[in-house]
Amino acid sequence: MTRRHGRITAGRAVCTVLTAFGVLAGAALTGAAQAAAAAAGTTIAAGVTYRQFDLSAVKGTTHVHLVSVDLANPHVRVDLLYPGKIAARSPVSALADSAGAVAGVNGDFFNIDEAQHPDVEATGASVGPVIAQGRPLKAAVPRGQRFGPALPPGTTTEEVFGVGTDRRARLDRLRLAGSVRTPDGRLPLGGLNQYALPVNSVGAFTAQWGSASRLRATCGTDTDRAAACSKDTYEVTVRGGRVASVSATPGRGTVAAGTTVLVGREAGAQQLRKLSVGERVAVQKWLAATGSKTPYRFALGGVPVLRAGRPVAGLDGATAAVRTAVGIADGGRRLLLLAVDGAPAYRGGLTVAEVADELRALGSVDAFGLDGGGSTTLVTRAPGAHAVTVRNHPSGGAERPVPNGIGVFTAS
Repeated sequence: MTRRHGRITAGRAVCTVLTAFGVLAGAALTGAAQAAAAAAGTTIAAGVTYRQFDLSAVKGTTHVHLVSVDLANPHVRVDLLYPGKIAARSPVSALADSAGAVAGVNGDFFNIDEAQHPDVEATGASVGPVIAQGRPLKAAVPRGQRFGPALPPGTTTEEVFGVGTDRRARLDRLRLAGSVRTPDGRLPLGGLNQYALPVNSVGAFTAQWGSASRLRATCGTDTDRAAACSKDTYEVTVRGGRVASVSATPGRGTVAAGTTVLVGREAGAQQLRKLSVGERVAVQKWLAATGSKTPYRFALGGVPVLRAGRPVAGLDGATAAVRTAVGIADGGRRLLLLAVDGAPAYRGGLTVAEVADELRALGSVDAFGLDGGGSTTLVTRAPGAHAVTVRNHPSGGAERPVPNGIGVFTAS
């Protein structure tokens, strides 16, 4: 169980610049009035505040950074930060500045390396589903292909944090639905812009994927990420509703707008081999929510840690680390973006169970864990500034490029 330490620091009381990172560190404040001002935080923009404070945790004192977002304010919104392609990465500060965000944090866990497949490049693509500006960009990889700590019992890679068209945040699951209509009938669609496809399936890659090789999608199995790449694969390029080309192996390179590349493995590959150049093919794809009936404007993957005011069963209460999370309060009208500082003095961090406890103590009813460690980054833009500042100390000494994040935007 975490508790706030006596020393609290406010974003406006910054005294030290660490030039190695361009990160600001706050000085201690004393006195009831200063403590109250720190608790209220610094106003970044109307409806958006930032503050930082110490916590006493199981591994000692740690330091956290918190952005509060008022979605009830009609001038405030959140959306996906990403480099424009799924299989690409960029630092959170660059993503926020290019999108015009006033604040943001890193997002989902991702395909960071391929130590088990030395001949295959890591794609950098995230694990879970993604929706940006109301458009579905990708679906979830199989559970056994996930990067990151173990999922709590009863959760899946389809878990998302999202904000609906009603401007309310919620936790949900997004399941890929769709099919490939061929002259011989319909094939179920097993993947959308994913770095790993289910065994025996057919996946679709669109212009949103990027230029990374699609070979990685046929490596590993549903239960073992390290398993060998499939030797039974096939690729079909569909353009203008017809088969434009076929290949015995998955390729690489940017997928042109209006084009869909179908990649099959095992039974899926056998089905794709029945198609010939010139034949008509129609691909339907969407992400179906299992909870809310309200369409999502934005969603990204991660791990639920708090539901309906209760920590999710099976949370790790022993392993402390630098972490990122988002809490949902006030009926989905208020967000709390939390990042643990990675400075050596605080690197003991928080356990996942402590993250859930702290976000509940801050008023969250639901909460969602995001990628941590070297990925943890929280940025805000000072009033009047043209660029964001990294507020935490990245534990790797500099920002790690990441595939996506949560961006906070305000109307000018």
